[in-house]
Amino acid sequence: MKKNLFALLTVLVLASLVLSACGPAATPAPAPAPTQPPAAQPTQAPAPTQPPAPTAVPPTKAPAAVKITMWTKEGGAQLDEVKALVNEFQSKNPGITIDVVNYDVEKLRENFQTAVLAGTAPDLLWTVNDHAGPFTAADLIQPVDNIGIDLKQFVPGALEAVTLNGKVWGIPLSYGNNLMLLYNKKYVKDAPADTDAMIKAAQDFMKANPGSVGLAWNMTEPFWLVPWLGGYGGKVFDTDGKTPTLNTDAMKSTLQLMYDLKYKYAITPKECDYACADGLFKEGKAAMIINGDWSLGDYTTVTATKTIDLGTAPIPKISGADWPKAYTAGIYFMFPKSESGDKLNAALAFVKYVISDDVQLRFLKNDKRLPSVQKLFNDPSVQSDPILAGSAADLLNGTGMPPQAEMRCNWDAMKPNLQAVLADKMKPADAAAAMQTAAQTCVQSLK
Repeated sequence: MKKNLFALLTVLVLASLVLSACGPAATPAPAPAPTQPPAAQPTQAPAPTQPPAPTAVPPTKAPAAVKITMWTKEGGAQLDEVKALVNEFQSKNPGITIDVVNYDVEKLRENFQTAVLAGTAPDLLWTVNDHAGPFTAADLIQPVDNIGIDLKQFVPGALEAVTLNGKVWGIPLSYGNNLMLLYNKKYVKDAPADTDAMIKAAQDFMKANPGSVGLAWNMTEPFWLVPWLGGYGGKVFDTDGKTPTLNTDAMKSTLQLMYDLKYKYAITPKECDYACADGLFKEGKAAMIINGDWSLGDYTTVTATKTIDLGTAPIPKISGADWPKAYTAGIYFMFPKSESGDKLNAALAFVKYVISDDVQLRFLKNDKRLPSVQKLFNDPSVQSDPILAGSAADLLNGTGMPPQAEMRCNWDAMKPNLQAVLADKMKPADAAAAMQTAAQTCVQSLK
């Protein structure tokens, strides 16, 4: 027993030191990340030809008087929604009590690793796909292939983002997390078909509105870089899913495009992070923004609609190349490896409640987040909503975000060099080479 504990301690300490050495994951504001199989392939969200009638929330079976703890990465208003959902579930299942604990994405990862070692792990995780890599590497969670939930009901792309070593490590409760083009129809009538049209629309808006910007985006994070990289035919890993492939012509073209948007065409802010881009769009000072599906609920509130007449569309096709391929993922339930018996049954009862049609469609209505259950993509609530329809169309160009631990090395290698290019301190070719060197060094240290 002592030998086993010592071995686990050694693995976790080494993993923690390596991940810390590589730096924090670069993830989008609600999650990142960074920071949504070895080589991600474009995914689609097929739906049946006839929309099914939503089913009632299925009865759940779990033993009486069971108390479980769930850690969630949701904060702010989203945390309030999680707690309300838990209260609703408890009222229908009076024998189950769920304590909800919130940590941000990185703290959840760090604290979970420590808690497993201390024997105080939670019973259920509500988190991002990024965690599948480090948690499986340290043998902290259990696969869900045979846990009692039919995986065939989910959109394939949602499962792709948590598939490692031929097994699925999370149950998706939503699907998307994808970047798309959002535009204010007060200033841009129709979604631009390609980057040439996007640049012209942005310049026309800026000419008519001095002091404004045509296109806002989070210029500090590489999560906003990878869609363009996919459009030029690039990927961050070789076919083995572990070897970085950042020093490529595709990366050089991507960095050059991002540089040109800022300096040649001058349609972006001089500097901008997530809060900056979000604020410009909400205030009507940006005609377009590249942002994720998590922002749709915020942009369609009564207050926001006074300024924003929202349109959604895929990120425009690169003129002379292909459609950008945004990373897709979602939010997932993960189960500690040691979880079993009554507590596992209680956790599964809650998970089944959250993925039921009624709850999934409620998430869709309230937050404009697309469901993880495949059949609901053809529900009238999606098809009749132009905002959701645009988001769903964007998913057709997407590709599953790599969940392996080595992805952290790519994020951390891309970020400073991207920023150097946008600060006009490094040429695209030099930045691509520096990315490759940094990523390879980090990946080698993981071994």
